[in-house]
Amino acid sequence: MADIRYLVGVDGGGTSCRARICDLDGNTLGEAKTGSANILLGSSVAMASINDAIATAASQANLNNSHFRYMSVGLALAGAEQQEAWYNFMKQPHPYGAITLNTDAYGACLGAWGGKDGAILIAGTGSCGILLKDGQQHVVGGREFPISDQGGGAVMGLRLIQQVLLSVDGIVEQTPLARSVLEYFNHDIDNIVLWSKAARPCDYGQFSPSIFAHAAQGDKLAIDMLSQTARDIEMWMNALVMRGADKICLMGSIAERIHAWLVPPMQQRIATPQGDAMDGAIAMARSNHDLYKL
Repeated sequence: MADIRYLVGVDGGGTSCRARICDLDGNTLGEAKTGSANILLGSSVAMASINDAIATAASQANLNNSHFRYMSVGLALAGAEQQEAWYNFMKQPHPYGAITLNTDAYGACLGAWGGKDGAILIAGTGSCGILLKDGQQHVVGGREFPISDQGGGAVMGLRLIQQVLLSVDGIVEQTPLARSVLEYFNHDIDNIVLWSKAARPCDYGQFSPSIFAHAAQGDKLAIDMLSQTARDIEMWMNALVMRGADKICLMGSIAERIHAWLVPPMQQRIATPQGDAMDGAIAMARSNHDLYKL
């Protein structure tokens, strides 16, 4: 990578996109956050979020678009495991000196284990487990909402909406959590139905903080929601153990708050990450970490 002067790490998920610019020694020069960069939601949409985040981070570092050609960009993006989406994204023009694209889980795993072998389970808006071992990637889940991503905030939100509608029909108890969701939609069921037709994973995931908050107050529905989420996360952890993982780093807004809900044997498998997905993405920027070949 001749004439590269800056390393850029980008961590893009269903809810947000973070970019960090470093010098070649790894010193942070600027960092910014923008909207979704899940490439399955559209390559151009993801690229726009990425460009916006990098431009904002560059401004913090007193850099501008004339410096982009000196940047090597490591992209750790949700949806990159889908081969067609990966190729569609990589066909787009860009102003950077070099880019390399792999999944957000891959970047997070590199960061969590300092570039060495190890396993992680991400549960944020979506979910995905990955084990890096002996030069191989072993992936479980991560096939995107709504057909996968159990243990993530989007699936939690979808299940919540379903239970709220059942409570309206008098089939299940209408708890304070359910009533708070109904209030959000002005107690109009048609609003919920219309909203669902265009709702994105992050729209469903927005309810997860409320679920945790109501669970802390003893709300039965919220407790049921988190109990199911914990079982989902244990399922992914078990799958990683079966593939050879010993310790597993739990990463993401849901995973980092679910520890107490897990059974003791799984709690004992939890390791503390050495770094985050941004650290992994910066490591990716140092060389070619493409998931597929152009």
